[in-house]
Amino acid sequence: MMRLMKRLKSYWLGIAVVLLLTFIQVLGQLYLPTLMSNIVDKGIVQGDKSYIWKTGSFMLLISAGAVLLSVIIVYVASRISMGFGRELRDKIFNQVENFSLQEFNKVGTASLITRTTNDVVQIQNVIYMMLRMMVMAPIMLIGGIIMAVSHDAKLSLIFVVVLPILLLLVIGLGGKAMPMFKNLQKKMDKLNRVIREGLTGIRVIRAFNRNKDELAKFEEANNDYAVTAIGVNRLLALMSPIMMLIMNLTSIAVIWIGSHFISNGSMMVGDLMAFIQYAMQIMMSFMMLSAVFIFIPRAGASAERINEVLEMQAEIIDPATPKNGEKPTRLEFDQVSFRYEGAEKPVIENISFKAQAGETVAIIGSTGSGKSTLINMIPRFYDVETGCVKVDGIDVREMSQAALREKIGLVPQKAVLFTGDIESNMRYGKENATEEEIWEALEIAQAKNFVERGSKGLQARVEQGGNNFSGGQKQRLAIARALIRKPDIYIFDDSFSALDFKTDAELRKRLKPETEDAVTLIVAQRITSVVDADQIIVLNEGKIAGIGTHEELKESNEIYQEIMRSQLSEEEIA
Repeated sequence: MMRLMKRLKSYWLGIAVVLLLTFIQVLGQLYLPTLMSNIVDKGIVQGDKSYIWKTGSFMLLISAGAVLLSVIIVYVASRISMGFGRELRDKIFNQVENFSLQEFNKVGTASLITRTTNDVVQIQNVIYMMLRMMVMAPIMLIGGIIMAVSHDAKLSLIFVVVLPILLLLVIGLGGKAMPMFKNLQKKMDKLNRVIREGLTGIRVIRAFNRNKDELAKFEEANNDYAVTAIGVNRLLALMSPIMMLIMNLTSIAVIWIGSHFISNGSMMVGDLMAFIQYAMQIMMSFMMLSAVFIFIPRAGASAERINEVLEMQAEIIDPATPKNGEKPTRLEFDQVSFRYEGAEKPVIENISFKAQAGETVAIIGSTGSGKSTLINMIPRFYDVETGCVKVDGIDVREMSQAALREKIGLVPQKAVLFTGDIESNMRYGKENATEEEIWEALEIAQAKNFVERGSKGLQARVEQGGNNFSGGQKQRLAIARALIRKPDIYIFDDSFSALDFKTDAELRKRLKPETEDAVTLIVAQRITSVVDADQIIVLNEGKIAGIGTHEELKESNEIYQEIMRSQLSEEEIA
């Protein structure tokens, strides 16, 4: 928690204003019972009306000033807490943007969303509470004790018994709540994950008629969270009634003892009334501290989770002195092996091949053979375990990530579109692209026809994830987005799977002149998508089972022959 609080340094001026104004406000509130005591003892008892009016007016003035200061304090404290929350979300998001896929796998998407939203809100709340109550409470506590002792030192001894009891109560309940809050945040991660899976996979759930199963999963996660939340709140709910009981018992004790002091003439009625108010202020300060301590355990758990993200070191970082390759573009895999964290054996092993500008390299193999993992090595989504990947003769680990990825036009296996319109999605590939360049890319990608048919053209709405487009339309838009960039390396990760054979053939025909000066990598399942490639790499269980042209492999490679037999007729194979 303290590590996060150090980030509040930039708000020192606002915090200083809150401290100063809070101090002035509390001084005014502490002076009010003394003024009331004077009204009773000097005004009412002696029948001095002018004194009553004069002192009462002064009390109203102090009260009005306290209200004004309170409004200013609330405004400044809110600005600080909300501003800090905004900056914290920015820092988390920027940190996450620099994560490799390895870090994403460690934390999990659902947990990252919770940490960026719910956990940050907990920090905002506790900062506001601390600025409002944790500053006010100690001043009111110390000031109240001083003023109570000044009115009657003997009667003040009651606080020697009461205050330690309150302190033990706050520390005991707060300490017990801390691990429960940590557990609660984990349960929220699980609940978010179940909700996210249920919403994103709604089509599959309905297609397999598994609504009841998903509802059962949600109810289990929801009940698990609810039971933990009820347990925590039940514990914290004890604090308020116990403190109210102690406060009321203290008031009874003060009145009972004070009445004896008044009867023997050692205390005046006004002093007893003032003392009771100071006692209430002291007790209220503890109530405020207890409210803060209710928030602190939960905020502490959230701060720990946020710090875990902020302090997580990205495994893929830029070199101190990055290198840049020169044209013509070349791509080389040299004895590359990689395994996922915790995996027993490598996903790809001893992969070696070269590709020059103008060449098309196709990668084919069974599901799980490591095709997508292999191409993830090029833009450094993962770093190789052994060997190296070279672009233009430079190891990609010696290049800056930004410069490396500028050279790459990637069309992922699952076409991803962003909320907005078609034009904004195209400009994701090239920010300053002209309208002519966008239409040209759409035409090559065989997407121009359906975009033109829409009433809004390039301004056609794209819903979240591109859900208002078919799978084939999304793939073609994703291909156009990569084409508009005119990169040095094109990577098509099974990007033609949703296209019919005619569109696929026309698209590959139009792609050829566009990729003459670039290296093109195509990951495919269909033989028809790779027959024209200059090199075809056959992967089997993460290893190269053969490299060659279509004609070479169909004569000599058994695995390639099996793939052909599963997809083509005897006439087509011949």
